[in-house]
Amino acid sequence: MREKFWRRTNRKSLELEAALENKSMNLFLPDDILEMCLLRVPFVSLVNARMVCKKWRNLTMTPRFWRMRQEGSFQSPWLFLFGVVKDGCCSAEIHAFDVSFNQWHKMNSEVLKGRFLFSVAGIHDDVYVVGGCSSLANFGKVDKSSFKTHKSVLVFSPLMRTWRKAAPMKHARSSPILGTYEISSDCLIIRNQQTRGDRRFYRPRVGGVSDVYEDPHRLSVRRQFRHSLDENEVTFLPTMKPYKFVKQKSEHSNKDQRRFLLIAVGGLGCWDEPLDSGEIYDSMSNKWTEIQRLPVDFGIACSGVVCNGLFYVYSETDKLAAYDVEKGYWVRIQTSPFPTRVHEYHPKLICCNSRLFMLSVSWCEGEGQIGRRNKAVRKLWELDLMSLTWREVSIHPDAPMDWNAAFIADKNSIFGVEMFKIFGQVLDFLTVGDVSDTGINWSHISRNRLAQELDAASCLTKSMAVLHL
Repeated sequence: MREKFWRRTNRKSLELEAALENKSMNLFLPDDILEMCLLRVPFVSLVNARMVCKKWRNLTMTPRFWRMRQEGSFQSPWLFLFGVVKDGCCSAEIHAFDVSFNQWHKMNSEVLKGRFLFSVAGIHDDVYVVGGCSSLANFGKVDKSSFKTHKSVLVFSPLMRTWRKAAPMKHARSSPILGTYEISSDCLIIRNQQTRGDRRFYRPRVGGVSDVYEDPHRLSVRRQFRHSLDENEVTFLPTMKPYKFVKQKSEHSNKDQRRFLLIAVGGLGCWDEPLDSGEIYDSMSNKWTEIQRLPVDFGIACSGVVCNGLFYVYSETDKLAAYDVEKGYWVRIQTSPFPTRVHEYHPKLICCNSRLFMLSVSWCEGEGQIGRRNKAVRKLWELDLMSLTWREVSIHPDAPMDWNAAFIADKNSIFGVEMFKIFGQVLDFLTVGDVSDTGINWSHISRNRLAQELDAASCLTKSMAVLHL
């Protein structure tokens, strides 16, 4: 009897061990315990865990699961590099860098094949790809001799590895300046009607000449009448305040839905002309609305970022303007002194911990030593938002070999990707700066692990976004 009982007990234990070996342990765990375990798994392992069984896949695919993962601070930053070029063609690859594990990953994306000079913005769990160009003569090639400029907007979800289309912009743009702004779900955007008497436009004194038509998207056709004004002839033209925010409680509003605005200004148009127009996208209505153009004589916008509710834009002519997102108008900002810079290198605006920074390249003096050459360095400046004065806070450790270096901020860190060709080889450097009250410390987190198989055109077409996964 004892032998039969021992055999029966041993058989049950062996069956239990076999079930555990067959990865069926989740059958004995409550769903909430299993969910808490999966919340703490790194993103790459979590993607692999979805293939274990349908139960694990269903648990990790719900919006509730990702909201709990975010609120529990189980996510880590990922850098996504777009716009890489291989063998002269716009590659369909997205290079993603896991900062926590210091590892690069590749993601194939056929929808981006042949598209270049687009801008990207990381919003919540998605990456928005805005505008761009594609060659008409040579599909897939980076060729601007015959090209088409896009107004479409694509949305990439790394969590699901899927693409979808958002509403297209009203105007086609390549390399637009993007900014993101979060609002509450109970806010409504109401379009205002035109009102007269807001701005004054003067007519020239020359008789018999009608007003010159001004293309709202071209800087080159603007005319100034400073030397031929007749103060007795003042025309009040209507100006349109594009929208206003109204808070209203709605029964259908979803508190879990995270609403945001995406702003796109500047860039190049269908004829490769610089644009000074702008438009704003509402994620809830999935619509674009035109906003006021950049200030007169502002120049070509080269960088922008949202900081403390204002969309700051910097021009190639060293002018700074801010767009009040809630009120819907531009404000010129006079700062002093403007950091001296090498104009071949465009400055980059960055917002980190509600502080506004700018990375620019300038010549460094020879430190007073006879015969010593000056060298170019990349400096980090901070704008005091109260006194509107720039202050140098740090110097980037790398020599500025890349004039189109990409920088982006994430919480307390500033990430930068530099790519350049030297001695026939494309090199890449990925750095991070820790922003604190005591100073900014730069360090390298990746060197020459990505660009060795890429073309030099990637230095021009690259763009970067950061997400927490």
